[in-house]
Amino acid sequence: MNITIDDLSVQWYIKELDLKQGDSIRFFARYGGCGTIQKGFSLGVLKDAPTNIGAKTEKDGIKFYIEEDDLWYFDQRDFSITFNEKNQEPEFHTV
Repeated sequence: MNITIDDLSVQWYIKELDLKQGDSIRFFARYGGCGTIQKGFSLGVLKDAPTNIGAKTEKDGIKFYIEEDDLWYFDQRDFSITFNEKNQEPEFHTV
């Protein structure tokens, strides 16, 4: 599984979450919400230190990752984050 994130999304996370170089952002499966990948679950985002990384990418000194225990949520698909200009926020895609 690969994670990709575009530059505008990275900058959005840095600004919105007041990130500094060396910080980490975790994407995780959470029960409930309006997710499009697994019925009954949605994707959570948290500034958190990794413990058992299953997939990761690093950009501008920020680590974006998914823990091994949450890989099931992505159903063996790659995960990408792109900036939606109209909504002015990142959006998630799996392929």
